[in-house]
Amino acid sequence: MSLNETNEADLSAAVFEPLLWINKGWTARVIKNEDDEGWAVEMIKDGESEPALVGPWTMGRDKKNPKPLDASAFATLVKTASEVLRRHEQHLYAMYHQKLSVSSPSGWIDVRLDIVPDEDDPHAWLGAYDANEEELARVRVEAGFKLNTASANAWIDGGFRPPA
Repeated sequence: MSLNETNEADLSAAVFEPLLWINKGWTARVIKNEDDEGWAVEMIKDGESEPALVGPWTMGRDKKNPKPLDASAFATLVKTASEVLRRHEQHLYAMYHQKLSVSSPSGWIDVRLDIVPDEDDPHAWLGAYDANEEELARVRVEAGFKLNTASANAWIDGGFRPPA
């Protein structure tokens, strides 16, 4: 399929209605704001059940009905919703993957904690890596293991045995 055919296929599935736009993997829907008498817009990424973004929407000229969606507003909403998702993903990554460096007699060691948020078997992997990214050790630990300089040094000083 050529680039032109791909663009045509995307546009044939697109919807451009005053209060509903579906295009490029996103749905923008203007809805009644439940908190007040105004309007809101929700942005839903294809395949997701919950909106990535819900925000206030502008009233139309009659001060009663919502302003219709347009290309510029849709592009801005897609950009904003994408940024919200990106920040959420970064936050989750930071929560589940921690790293610190500690000094040892053989040089600096990176200690990493990778949490596996499994509903049935939550756990984490504690790993040690040298300056060349060579794995020195890796052990399974409780998901609630607290990685800090003291716990990393204790693990290294203990010969990389699984922490008690």
